[in-house]
Order: sequence, then C-alpha cells, then structure tokens
Amino acid sequence: MTTSANPPATDPRKDSLIEYPSRFPIKVMGANVNGFVHAVTEVARRFDPGFDASTIELRDSRAGNYLGVTITITATSREQLDDLYRALSSHPMVKVVL
Repeated sequence: MTTSANPPATDPRKDSLIEYPSRFPIKVMGANVNGFVHAVTEVARRFDPGFDASTIELRDSRAGNYLGVTITITATSREQLDDLYRALSSHPMVKVVL
C-alpha cells in the first residue's frame, strides 16, 4: 500500500546538468558605450561576491557598435543563476544574455 504522507524527497541537484559550485561563463551583449563593462561587473558581484573582474573577456561586434562581455562566475545554485540572468536581462544597458 502506498501512502502520500511521505512523498519521496527529491534532490534538486539531480534536476540540473550543472554541478554546484562550478565556474559558469555568461555572455552579455550591449551597446559599446562607456560604463557597460562596469555595469555588468557590478551585477556579477551582487550574485558572486568573489567575482574576479580580471577574467572578463571582451569582443567587439564587426562594426564596433556592440560589445560582447563574457563573465565567469562561481555558480552555487540554479536559483542564483536564474536571479543573475533576470538581473542582467532587465538592466537597461543589456541587449542579450546567453
């Protein structure tokens, strides 16, 4: 007889392909304007206090109008990553987050 009083516990780590903690790259694209890299860095630090800005990779678009910024954070949970993606996506200087 099966009862629903004690449903099996699920381990959220098994629902993810990512092992936490891990280094996780995120590409952020926006207009190539002063302050864009600083803005992305500040958001990254809110979610990863140990974020190392020296690991940032920059790539200009062909015409130079846009800038791709790759940040690599220490991901500690799916919730942290989701919150970081939401914060970056809603930032007024950010066009795309991958």
